[in-house]
Amino acid sequence: MTHPRTSPVTAGTVPVEAGELFYESAGEGPPVVLLHGGMLDLHMWDEQFTWLAGLGFRVIRYDARGHGRSSTVTRDYAHHDDLHALLTRLDVARATLVGLSLGARTAVDTAIARPLSVSALVLASPGVSGRPFTDPYVAHHTAQQMAAVGDPDDGAQRFVEHFLRMWVDGPHREPSQVEGGLRERLRASAYANVVRHARGLGAGTPREVGAADRLAAIAVPTLVLDGELDSSDISANARAIARTVPDARRRRFASAAHMVNLESTELFNPEVASFLASATGSN
Repeated sequence: MTHPRTSPVTAGTVPVEAGELFYESAGEGPPVVLLHGGMLDLHMWDEQFTWLAGLGFRVIRYDARGHGRSSTVTRDYAHHDDLHALLTRLDVARATLVGLSLGARTAVDTAIARPLSVSALVLASPGVSGRPFTDPYVAHHTAQQMAAVGDPDDGAQRFVEHFLRMWVDGPHREPSQVEGGLRERLRASAYANVVRHARGLGAGTPREVGAADRLAAIAVPTLVLDGELDSSDISANARAIARTVPDARRRRFASAAHMVNLESTELFNPEVASFLASATGSN
């Protein structure tokens, strides 16, 4: 059994176009970047960050624009350009990208737009730019979220609750069936983001590469991880990546919905560690 070493954590900010990104880094070795899901922040990787650093990787996690301690959106931008600026400033020529949901969407766009910057992909509960959401469950809760915007009384709380229904509970469970501590942890994170970055809502539109029709261009080892209790949209994304990306394989977790790294940590972590060891040549 591998016993991770303890690694000191460094933190800072890097400039990007019309803003800055907050990041943390730990460990030495092949670079691995952790990209969080939408409405969350870098702390959704607490169960993986220092653990991977202790296994012999240089692990970087950061708050995407409009999230956590990074800049609020003020104009159009591209998450993949922000990531490239971060890698350049941190002197990382090539990295394995580990992303969940929005983070996976950004990782896929980066692998297409900046292929020389990416050595491998781990795509958890993946979003894919250019693939529309069609699940009626997601459509319903998205509409309810939009209806909550601008309500001065409890609009923020309602907005977050519908986020939790979509992306924590999922379409196959009631809130009472989800571990309470996890749900409240993600509620607090999402609520903090809504409050901190409220003025950025509608201030800019992310530019994307339309990856749905370009998946076959991805030429790096790719691992897809998703939960059987997730939205049909995410399952369709995972299936499309696994079928289309030439060097991809998929693993599904029976007891998880969207937040697979937190709900199935004991399965997720070994899968990622094994894949990283193979993809980077690390022991």
